[in-house]
Amino acid sequence: MEIVTPHGPARAEIDPVPDPRFLLVLTHGSAGGVDAPDLLAVRDAVLGIGGLVARVTQPFRLRGARAPGSAVKQDEAWAAAVAEVRRSHPGLPLVQGGRSNGARVACRTAGVVGAEAVVALAFPLHPPSRPERSRAQELRAAGVDVLAVSGDRDPFGVPAAEDVARLVVLPGEGHDLKKDPALVGGAVAGWLDARARARR
Repeated sequence: MEIVTPHGPARAEIDPVPDPRFLLVLTHGSAGGVDAPDLLAVRDAVLGIGGLVARVTQPFRLRGARAPGSAVKQDEAWAAAVAEVRRSHPGLPLVQGGRSNGARVACRTAGVVGAEAVVALAFPLHPPSRPERSRAQELRAAGVDVLAVSGDRDPFGVPAAEDVARLVVLPGEGHDLKKDPALVGGAVAGWLDARARARR
């Protein structure tokens, strides 16, 4: 699905499921794509619990850029992409998320797009070796429940439990969360399944 945004085209890859319980929109980090192992594992696990999953490639990646550029422009493009995906699948509760920089985008825009919750994979709490430059405020500013899944060897740091609704720290995992992606998928699907059951 090609999407027009104010800052160039985006692309959504949507994996349908019969009678979906909710819509999960995911995105990539600064240098990776939507086929990152953890994103694919989350997709597979969430499809297994009846969630409709859309993986969005942002405009800067389609242009071939390795860095997202302006946060304001990235957030505007993301909001437009999510709105278009929602128009194609109206009425479903929305959860959004991503890995690394994509998790930051999901936190910053949760209120704008009307997300009920955020999934933050490998949220980059600070630049490597720069803990004083914390981005914890972005987690707190989401305004909705945030699930953070991080590896205990992530050089970008691990969020504090008090800044998120649920924190899962996977031993032996680094920033790429690729040692055992199925654990990542299971953590996300379990949390979202519990939320969907509570909604009924």
